[in-house]
Amino acid sequence: MPRLRAYDPDIDYLCYMDAQGQLQGCPPPELLQRDWLLAAYRHMLLTRHFDQRAVELQRTGRLGTYASCLGQEAIATGAGLALQEADLFAPYYRDQATQLLRGVSMEEILRYWGGDESGNDFAGPRQDLPNCVPIATQLLHAAGMAVALKYRQQKQAVLSTCGDGASSRGDFYEALNIAGVWQLPLVILINNNQWAISVPRRAQTQARTLAQKAVAAGLPCLQVDGNDVLAVYASVKQALERARAGKGPALIEALSYRLCDHTTADDMRRYSSADERAQAATQEPLLRLHRHLQEQHQFSAAEQEQLLASIAQRIDTAVEAYLNTPAAPISRMFDHLYAQLPEELYVQKEQARGGRCSRREEGDHG
Repeated sequence: MPRLRAYDPDIDYLCYMDAQGQLQGCPPPELLQRDWLLAAYRHMLLTRHFDQRAVELQRTGRLGTYASCLGQEAIATGAGLALQEADLFAPYYRDQATQLLRGVSMEEILRYWGGDESGNDFAGPRQDLPNCVPIATQLLHAAGMAVALKYRQQKQAVLSTCGDGASSRGDFYEALNIAGVWQLPLVILINNNQWAISVPRRAQTQARTLAQKAVAAGLPCLQVDGNDVLAVYASVKQALERARAGKGPALIEALSYRLCDHTTADDMRRYSSADERAQAATQEPLLRLHRHLQEQHQFSAAEQEQLLASIAQRIDTAVEAYLNTPAAPISRMFDHLYAQLPEELYVQKEQARGGRCSRREEGDHG
């Protein structure tokens, strides 16, 4: 996976751990501790195995269309570790690792992708937003949240994520513009995984980097190695600290590669090169961090096996709970749209429940 060059020396590129697991530069001391590195690795490994199980559930007809995060675990993990509990998070649909760190359960994530909207009523921080499937609209939601924080003078920040394709949408530019004009406590993190469904990054924009799109809006920007959880964590943490301190927004572009189909409704083999995917797989985030832990922190095969067994047990428990969740009645789709249903939707709800009467026929004119 080639590194994209910045068009301007003011747009820096950050990487603390290369594809071989070797450290470079001067990482913050806390990121050199075995406990921190192991916690990050444990969570990325959990995310990957949970992600694999979700794909298996979809392939066997027990889950709806699902967006995998294979190869992109370092971005969502680094971001999740950088967030404080009081911060606000506006995700897109490939942020499973961050959501798990924020307190959303695996069962809730499965319920959402299984078509049960109760999965969006998660136990994690109530100020966080649910998954956003429409492209880039979550960035405007995040800007609105940041306006509220600034108006109330709350020392919190908003983090919103998006894919590289979202950076070609008008919502993206509008969010950047208002964040810059009003100096909002907003951090936008782009997962540049090189593909907007089947459209390669080079066909989306002639910008040399996606980070530089922040320049016109007056936002500081940075490009990081999205396969390096250390670089993602350090850059997002610094940007969030600036935002909380009232120093305004920032944009971070994290370079990764989508090692999976866009969703389970896609077939990446139709438009991507097998050689390119194989090359990208040699630089993926878990491989490099595992290599570093083995070489620098005596992480043993026994520890790996113990970790995998613990993860498998957690996932099995969550999957069993999901599969045993009673099916929601079809009428539930009407329950949270209006305080009082319009007549035509009331009729449809009754028909869905097997009835035929209208509200007027019942004498309910309320």
